[in-house]
Amino acid sequence: MASEQSYATHRRYFPWHHYFVVPVLGINLIVEITRALNDPGRYRWWLVVVALALFFFAFTARAMSLRAQDRVIRLEERLRLFRLLPPIDQPVVDSLKPGQLVALRFASDDEVPDLVRRITAGELKSTTEIKKAIRVWRADYLRV
Repeated sequence: MASEQSYATHRRYFPWHHYFVVPVLGINLIVEITRALNDPGRYRWWLVVVALALFFFAFTARAMSLRAQDRVIRLEERLRLFRLLPPIDQPVVDSLKPGQLVALRFASDDEVPDLVRRITAGELKSTTEIKKAIRVWRADYLRV
């Protein structure tokens, strides 16, 4: 497991994806384009199309898994906010954007109510601002 997680270290890299699959598919795309330029033909250009499709598939597959995880995080954080916020503040939970909920998952229970108030007041607009405002970081080592 990684060392202490913080804003600076919270990004998740999956070595097999980031350092093997994407580079290999990128190199394959370059090789196929070079081969098609040197020896043009329908089949060679078809191989370029397939290489391009595989290269983009690597990114779309990751994007789909992150999107599904964001949906789960959104649900978890909504439940957490209903537990942590006083009843008078609970209606604002429905107004929070998915990205804001995803960013709030790193905040400790003690600072969530203040952060939600700052978000609804317009003080914290972006997910980066929300994450940087967190004083006690709640690590998430299970990110896809």
